[in-house]
Amino acid sequence: MTTDINDVREIGHWVDGKELVGSSGNTAPVTDPATGEVTGRVSMADAADARTAIASAKAAFPAWRDLSLTRRTQIVFRFRELLDRRKPELAKLITAEHGKTLADALGEISRGQEVVEFACGMPHLLKGAMTENASTSVDVCSIRQPLGPVAIVSPFNFPAMVPLWFFPVAIAAGNTVVLKPSEKDPSASIWLAELWAEAGLPPGVFTVLQGGKAAVDELLTHPDVKAVSFVGSTPVARYVYATASAHGKRVQALGGAKNHMLVLPDADLDVTADAAVSAGFGSAGERCMAVSVVVAVGDVADRLVPEIAERAAAIRVGDGTRSCDMGPLVTAQHRDRVAGYIDAGERDGATVVLDGRHVEPDGAADGYWLGPTLLDHVTPEMTVYVDEIFGPVLSVVRVRTYDEAMALINANPYGNGACVFTRDGGAARRFQNEVEAGMVGVNVPVPVPMAYYSFGGWKNSLFGDTHAHGTEGVHFFTRGKVVTSRWPDPATRGLDLGFPRNS
Repeated sequence: MTTDINDVREIGHWVDGKELVGSSGNTAPVTDPATGEVTGRVSMADAADARTAIASAKAAFPAWRDLSLTRRTQIVFRFRELLDRRKPELAKLITAEHGKTLADALGEISRGQEVVEFACGMPHLLKGAMTENASTSVDVCSIRQPLGPVAIVSPFNFPAMVPLWFFPVAIAAGNTVVLKPSEKDPSASIWLAELWAEAGLPPGVFTVLQGGKAAVDELLTHPDVKAVSFVGSTPVARYVYATASAHGKRVQALGGAKNHMLVLPDADLDVTADAAVSAGFGSAGERCMAVSVVVAVGDVADRLVPEIAERAAAIRVGDGTRSCDMGPLVTAQHRDRVAGYIDAGERDGATVVLDGRHVEPDGAADGYWLGPTLLDHVTPEMTVYVDEIFGPVLSVVRVRTYDEAMALINANPYGNGACVFTRDGGAARRFQNEVEAGMVGVNVPVPVPMAYYSFGGWKNSLFGDTHAHGTEGVHFFTRGKVVTSRWPDPATRGLDLGFPRNS
């Protein structure tokens, strides 16, 4: 479905405290996934636009860095209060451009708000250390200081939560931020920028740069950008890490996932089936922490697969504004790509227990619909197992033993999250010790940590050694400095060419 170009919204950048259209003149369509209708056109930055945004962030940095922690924290507190009161507005924007249900969008914002609340404690988090009289009349202290302008490149699947993982901590610590959101759902970023302005954030401290690769490449290579935080696919994460680090930047690049749910024969079937369906099909599977593989040990699959299928078949697919359980996929191209994996799984010999290609949605005919899909008897060489699908496709792999299951999970190149379902505490403890993943759930299907812990995976799910938010986020957006000082007594003045003996 198309709309007259004169009827759609223009979505620009946010620079120096106001929205503006870039100099490139290039735009990209923004669609409502539930209808297929073009609802807006977003500015696509060129290198010149990116340099303008970076210059604004650079100019704003000295004054923001030198503002007292008390004043910075007061602004973050006001932002938190505004976000809490007005998040239904933001949820509607997310649903209109991403497609997820309103309830899911509200949940996304609430998880991001937790990081804002964590950042409100920045005065405590930035406290240094002091050693008096480390040597005679010599004191030593450690402090942490902001980096300068930092870049955040965020994905389409969480247009609010993922940026909120990073920028509250970065801003509260005294940095300025250039956010490059996905061009698929860009309006949330402008809404957040307007909210920051209402909270009293000075112009230039929070900047939004819309666009694609041209904008990202300038952020990765420009000397005034001191750090880059990225979330997206593994191939792009690897590129971001290699490029930005080669240009001397601090980088945290969170990549893709293939999250496994290990189910032992003693697991509670009702609890496990509920968890598999919720974690596999929430937000149409467009989550980096979605469960995409159930690894069933022994004969538990014979009992579990029918339970999952029954629950998944009852999911109501449709427009996210109509109280449905699951919305559309983000674009028609992505819908077709995910459906292609179902075709491939069927050709490769997997059993299609539930087929989402024939869903009857509660929504417009031109929406990007694909229903929950359950594939049984999947084997490790099939593309539905190997690739990150990022859609509502749940695969069941059958293994004979716990050891076989662990070998399978740990051999996977991704290590974002993994979970185990069992009543056996010893088996659960062994799993959390042995599994090679950064986030682990025990009878918890989507083990996303609270904001005061860190979010991040292992292996090809993370490039760089720093996870998101928590104290690791504070350390990422600051750098340490050690100050050694002496205020000598005039009576002790005199030359001493010897090396200090710490006497």
